[in-house]
Amino acid sequence: MENWLLWWPSARFLMVKTLELAITKAGALPEAVQELLGRELLERLDALSRLRAEIDVGIAELDAGQGEPLDIEEVIAQARDEHGAS
Repeated sequence: MENWLLWWPSARFLMVKTLELAITKAGALPEAVQELLGRELLERLDALSRLRAEIDVGIAELDAGQGEPLDIEEVIAQARDEHGAS
């Protein structure tokens, strides 16, 4: 996400404004709900951070020539088996 912020200056402004709006709206909710929202947001941010780290490892492996060819039909079939999509 950080890369596109470099070439689209207003993106950071919009992101901050959206987050500010969400926090303002959350502030009107009961304290227990605010606590739950805060925990859920932190969990989501942690998950995104872990995913980013995994992606960085994968990119480094590809850059080092450690990638292997994939059979896209096999990948799709496996995803459908795991996630129940048709």
